[in-house]
Amino acid sequence: MFNNKFVEDLSARLSAMLPLAEEVREDLRTKIEQLLKSSFAGLDLLSREEFDAQRDALGRAEKRIKELEQSLGELSEKIDQFEAPSTSE
Repeated sequence: MFNNKFVEDLSARLSAMLPLAEEVREDLRTKIEQLLKSSFAGLDLLSREEFDAQRDALGRAEKRIKELEQSLGELSEKIDQFEAPSTSE
């Protein structure tokens, strides 16, 4: 069977390593986070809020363009009506 002294010694060593492992894990997490932030900053990404704001602005612009196209079509028809009688003379 197992030697109790060996198990106790191994347990003590593993317990002693856990705080070190926590420090290393936290340090590694911090470095990975910094690396990801700098990488994403280089990609010029938008936050969800910025994306939603841009999408809303685009939707308003598309709506306004449709309104202007309709107005332009109506004005074009009116101009054609005014020009039609003068061309028949």
